[in-house]
Amino acid sequence: MIHTLTMPKWGLSMTEGRVDVWLKQPGDRVEKGEEVLDVETDKISSSVEAPFSGVLRRVLVQSDETLPVGALLGIVVEGDATEAEIDGVIDSFNAGFVSSSAEAQASGPSAQKVELGGRLLRYLDLGEGGLPLVLIHGFGGDLNNWLFNHPALAAERRVIALDLPGHGESGKHLHSGDAEELSQAVLALLDHLKLDRVHLAGHSMGGLVSLTVAGQAPERVASLVLIASAGLGVDINGDYLQGFTEANNRNALKPQLVQLFSDPALVTRQMLEDMLKFKRLEGVDQALRQLNAKLFDGGRQMLDLRSVVGQQPSLVIWGSDDAIIPVRHAQGLQAQVEVLPGQGHMVQLEAAEQVNQLLSLFLKSQA
Repeated sequence: MIHTLTMPKWGLSMTEGRVDVWLKQPGDRVEKGEEVLDVETDKISSSVEAPFSGVLRRVLVQSDETLPVGALLGIVVEGDATEAEIDGVIDSFNAGFVSSSAEAQASGPSAQKVELGGRLLRYLDLGEGGLPLVLIHGFGGDLNNWLFNHPALAAERRVIALDLPGHGESGKHLHSGDAEELSQAVLALLDHLKLDRVHLAGHSMGGLVSLTVAGQAPERVASLVLIASAGLGVDINGDYLQGFTEANNRNALKPQLVQLFSDPALVTRQMLEDMLKFKRLEGVDQALRQLNAKLFDGGRQMLDLRSVVGQQPSLVIWGSDDAIIPVRHAQGLQAQVEVLPGQGHMVQLEAAEQVNQLLSLFLKSQA
């Protein structure tokens, strides 16, 4: 497998990083979790760890170069690959990355906001061609949860990510706070963008929303990708949901966020600060409490939408070590099921390369 090593995002406010020094050189063996290079930002200096094992075949940037988040740093190969194959991966990645940047510059701010049904909705629209893909984040998240997926997937088709009501920079006021209200917001965005039919990919609560959309308007959903999805079983980590909802300082929030990742080191001080900043916005506390009470009352999932899976072609991706929603909920589904060993709940961030490949191959098979 040819893996891309990219500029990480440490905290929601990080936009670029400066390469300090490479700790590995081309030809060196790297193991998953091993430090490969040091990167500095305006707030922190830290090492970039390899999310996969293999041989470092290419170093694409030099010391003192500054690159945006998500930019290509190097290539790690697991197994055998020709130089031509590596060149092809680099060209494909950079074509998608550059086109996304150019589109953002041409259209001003990359994320857009629209008022739908009396409520602001923020969305990020990248790429072109193909049947569009819509990315839907989970509880307490926003469209940045797809940071390492969105540009890569947009190299092949139009891809839209949104902030659900109550999240990110969308309007915070909720009416009922149920899955139908969230799914209606997604359908309203599709109407606004004049999209009659799309692929849907949802993470965690976003999976529940995707299932609800597919149940309400099956003719508009070409396929479903469910990543560590809610709505497929009763069990859920109610202590996490309660703890996250109530946390109002770093000491209370950190042990909650650590449960999302297989690598607790990913929960940085900046991530905590950014999340607290969001949670202190007016209306967020009420929105999170409404959603928690309506969808996950008493630490149990209130909706079972397993019967929806299979009505459209479906791909289910889960981390084997998910501490929020148990991987056993993937059993017995009428879907292609992929369980990634050693991964936690935020599998689309920690194993972005694998998730992107699975998503890309699945979507191509639906053409």
